[in-house]
Parts: sequence; C-alpha cells; structure tokens
Amino acid sequence: MPDLFSRIEQLKKERNAVILAHFYQDPDIQDVADFMGDSLALAQYAKKTDADVILFCGVHFMCETAKILNPNKTVILPDLDAGCSLADSAPPEKFRNWLKHYPNHTVISYINCSAEIKAMSDIICTSSNAEKIINSLPKDEKIIFAPDRFLGSFLSKKIGREMVLWDGSCQVHEIFSERELIKMKVRHPNAEVLAHPECQENILQHADVIGSTTALINHATSSSNDIFIIVTEPGVIHQMKKISPLKTYLTAPNQEGCSCNECPHMRLNTLEKMVSALETLEPQIKMSEELRLKALKPLERMLSLS
Repeated sequence: MPDLFSRIEQLKKERNAVILAHFYQDPDIQDVADFMGDSLALAQYAKKTDADVILFCGVHFMCETAKILNPNKTVILPDLDAGCSLADSAPPEKFRNWLKHYPNHTVISYINCSAEIKAMSDIICTSSNAEKIINSLPKDEKIIFAPDRFLGSFLSKKIGREMVLWDGSCQVHEIFSERELIKMKVRHPNAEVLAHPECQENILQHADVIGSTTALINHATSSSNDIFIIVTEPGVIHQMKKISPLKTYLTAPNQEGCSCNECPHMRLNTLEKMVSALETLEPQIKMSEELRLKALKPLERMLSLS
C-alpha cells in the first residue's frame, strides 16, 4: 500500500495533476486526495484548479461536470464503469419526451445527472444549494425538479413550492429500513440521526438533521452530542472520525438488516486504478463541444447563485 501512495504522488507531480475525491470514496482514496468535497464543493474546486490533469475519484457524472467546466484540461477517472443509479434513472431521450408535457416550466436538475440532462436544464443544483436556488425563482414560476423524486419531495414540503418531479432515485438512499432504524434508535436513545435528503420520506421523519454530505459532517463534528446514526453512504464516517475521533458513528441498516449501504459505483475506484489512470491518462472524459456548451450554461447559473 505505501508503494501505491508514493507512486501516486510521483505521477501527480509528473502530470501536474490534482486528485479530487467525493466523501463516498474508500478511506484510502480520501486520504490521498488533494481536495475532498460534496458535489458543490467539487464543482467549485474543479473550476478554479490550475492543474493540467484532474483525476476525479467519484462517479461518471462528477467527472463530466469537471470536464464541462474545464474543456482544456485532461479529466480522467479511475474506472469508467463508476456510474450512478440516480443519473441512470433519467435516460436522455425519455426525459426529453417527458419535458414536452410541461411547457413553460423552469427545469432544475440535481447535479447527479448526465451531461445530456444538464443540457436540457435551466439551472443545476446540489443538495447544498437546492433550497437557495429554488427560492431565487419567482413564487409563481412553474418548476420541474429532476431526477431525484425524494430530494424534490423533501424540498417541495420544506419550501412550500409545488414542483413537477421526475421519478428517479439513488439506490443507496432508497434501501434504508425504517423498521431497523427505529430499532437502532431504541438501542441508542441518545444518538442523533443524521440523514441525506435523497432518503425516502418515512426515513427522513426520524432524522434530527437533514443535509448534504458536507452539512452532515460539519454537524457531527461540531455538535456537543457524542453518538450519531448516519443515514447516508458510510464513506462520510471516515471524515467524521478524522475530525472527531472520540465520537461514535453508527451506520443505519438497510432493508436486509445489514449496515452495508456502500455505493457499488463509488467503490469501483481503487488506488491501483488511480495509478493506471495517471500513467496512461485513461479513461478520459470526452464530449462534443456542442453538448459541453449546452450543459455549461445551467452549471454556470448554479455557480453564480452559490
């Protein structure tokens, strides 16, 4: 393992590369990254980096976002198969035809979508800034929110804005078990429940704090409480432990009763694949300039509002 770390550092200098990683990555990848963040922070960082190469340890849509914002940089990811169930739940052609039923609607798309969906959107948002972006629009503006119906439903109720929701979801966040969560709360009555808004409503009603990955990490590490039930991908716990190692972090069980809700796509990336990507500069993210420019417009609108 130490040899892989040193090889990555060597290649990073040779390539003038920067390593970006999401909080859902394996702990070893988190530790070797130059910058860690949620989708908003990663998009912001990608836009301002002066590296020639961006090695993005996340999933495909995140790497696409980095390429959209950095057309002249080489954007690589360790495993091209690192996709996203939520992004996949909105096939571009099906989404395009669906939009025809809702003329005169402003399309707000969660950043967890493909470049093609971004190109059909008016504004992109993340779980960190979605509320602010929706509230920036006039009260009478008709809104479509895609692709996550659970995040959209949560925001609609919280803000009091009716929105048309695309029927998409994240496989990690939709399989938490309410029954098992209640059992865990009974066993740990002093634990705070921290949940991501991509979870279903019956799960969110048990949460003490609902927020983005960054918001959940910040709360867990700054709170005076010392025990937490984490209802999101458990990769976030690595950062929580690094910042506040004396606290207890429990992972919420899924419907099969095991606390093993790791994202299978995020976890395809490995240190070995990172070395290979830096050596070969493959797999690279490529797209047509026409698609990139269409997808850039709603992303820039998001960044200007953030």
